[in-house]
Amino acid sequence: METLKGIAVSPGIVIGRVFVLDDERRRIPRRVVRPEQLPIEHDRLWKALGASIHELNGLREKTRAGLGEEAAKIFAFHLGMLCDPTLTRPMHERIDAERVTAEYAVWKGFEELLTRFAALPDPSFQTKVDDVRDLSARVLRHLIGEHSSRLSQLKHQAVVVARDLTPSQTAAFDRGQVVAFATDLGGRTSHTAIFARALGIPAVVGVGHVTQTAADDSPVIIDGDHGVVVIDPDEATLEEYARRIEQRATASLTLRELASLPCVTTDGTHVALLANIEFPEEIPTAVDCGAEGVGLYRTEYLYLTSTREPTEEDHFAAYKKAVELSQGRTLVIRTVDLGADKYTQERAEEPERNPFLGLRSIRYCLQSLPMFKTQLRALLRASALGPMRVMFPLISNTNELRQAKFLVNDVMEDLDEEGLPFDRSVPVGMMVEVPAAAIMANTFARESAFFSIGTNDLVQYTLAVDRTNERVASLFNPAHPAVLQLIKEVVRAGRRNNIPVSCCGESAGEPDYALLLMGLGLRTLSATASSLPMLKRAVRSVSIQQCERMAKRALSLDSDAAVAAFLRDQARKIIPEAFDGRSAE
Repeated sequence: METLKGIAVSPGIVIGRVFVLDDERRRIPRRVVRPEQLPIEHDRLWKALGASIHELNGLREKTRAGLGEEAAKIFAFHLGMLCDPTLTRPMHERIDAERVTAEYAVWKGFEELLTRFAALPDPSFQTKVDDVRDLSARVLRHLIGEHSSRLSQLKHQAVVVARDLTPSQTAAFDRGQVVAFATDLGGRTSHTAIFARALGIPAVVGVGHVTQTAADDSPVIIDGDHGVVVIDPDEATLEEYARRIEQRATASLTLRELASLPCVTTDGTHVALLANIEFPEEIPTAVDCGAEGVGLYRTEYLYLTSTREPTEEDHFAAYKKAVELSQGRTLVIRTVDLGADKYTQERAEEPERNPFLGLRSIRYCLQSLPMFKTQLRALLRASALGPMRVMFPLISNTNELRQAKFLVNDVMEDLDEEGLPFDRSVPVGMMVEVPAAAIMANTFARESAFFSIGTNDLVQYTLAVDRTNERVASLFNPAHPAVLQLIKEVVRAGRRNNIPVSCCGESAGEPDYALLLMGLGLRTLSATASSLPMLKRAVRSVSIQQCERMAKRALSLDSDAAVAAFLRDQARKIIPEAFDGRSAE
């Protein structure tokens, strides 16, 4: 049995069997297979080599026909290598000698070849390095693609283990088969983590070396409550986690009974609980969990889960469904937050060195006007079908907000000329997630219909911590005094200018932090649907005066550790069930 610690990003406990997803662009970890698996690995290697040879023959003929014989010669080199037994025989020998996967045998074989090429004095061999890497990736792609396709054919539920996962990979998971996942990389507020929470899949990220430790079909426990992965658990551990699963199910049923009750404090103050969603189809589930509407609809998933750029009709269909499913409830739709993601970076002519500080969110939209106006047209068309609000992400200066609002008016004029209906008075607001916007909140409040505080990025930019980097995860803390001061100023600016202020960051879903936000003056919180029942329990268990005393004390502390410990201690007294069995970290 081996226990690994990572970052808990999506709650829940699952006992299942491992399914390892590799990536041919990365180093392939060495994984040992059972003796009875060896013939299967040999067969997989033969098939991958054969498929690669077939593919290269096709490319050679296509190149010869289009560009001539000379251009097609490169493929003769590739084919010659794959047909050379001095390359392929050691791969088969390694499978038997070391009992490893075909993927590792291929990766290691090509890496050794690259090392030999680099050591040769003849420069012609060194120029072949890129060809060898390309050939290695081709064979691995066939192996990994064939392995990945088996995921849909499994006869048992799987726990996916990977170095990292893209949002599109996570979205493609069949909930009937993939019941949890664990990754080497990632942070609590990464896109993949957010996606896992939306889909209700227990997940642990930032584990470090889970892909090197777990083997296909090994029994595993994923504890998404505490960030623990247990590989090959013993009988006592299995029994303990089975007991915890039963306890969670009972507690969940009890909390769900709160869904129909009003979300008011003990002194009668209403606190609106909204849901963060990625897909319109999540809305009914969110309502069942007690959501009074949607506080954040992340529209970038229209891009991140597709192989092509969505059309205006794709956008409109999604927003139409969201409006219809909301049935008159609050619906806040954020324009696309692209730029710091694989979708845009892989399509960029030159990927940015630091995309989180580069062309992302509203900056990306304002430099991609056809794409942005396509989305705005669809949003405004959907506004004719029911109440909704439009929100711009990552606004950092007034020019960005004014330019974005100008484009909204420009699109309105176009729709007018085309005779298409829309709501002329649709509220247009902004995310406050950059320190500059928080500091200038009073100025922005005069030009914005509402604010939504995005703590994920506000913490990242205030503390200079990459929120997707597991190595600095301990520094990413929304309880930092500087972050609290910024939130306090944003709430004050909203009150002065009589505009609504909400918080839609992931931390709004944590009961202890939610009580602090209420004490700072927030009366609207938006979080993942699964966290809403416990949030409602917290709201209904406390008075606003208690929350204000908590906030006052928290603001007097000088470190994030002190604030976090204080909040946890106070919240544990109010709603101990929210922290049952959890560490005091």
